[in-house]
Amino acid sequence: MYQPADTLTLANARLVLAEGLRAISAGQAEIDLSRLATVDSAAVATLLAWKRAAAARKAPLALTNPPPSLRSLTELYGVAGLLL
Repeated sequence: MYQPADTLTLANARLVLAEGLRAISAGQAEIDLSRLATVDSAAVATLLAWKRAAAARKAPLALTNPPPSLRSLTELYGVAGLLL
């Protein structure tokens, strides 16, 4: 099961996005975010892209165990209800 590592920032967002999209395409319905320790706005964009990809496949996608820093960012951008 794919699970992002400790960092999801602009520096590695493209790679993490691609890895998550591969997992979603393979049928993964849950991505555990508990290992994320460092995030920035690129993390929010990545999660939104994963949700869109799952919706396009008409498949559910649960993003579980977000760290407080990620939850804060999603609330700041007004997308917590869409993602978490």
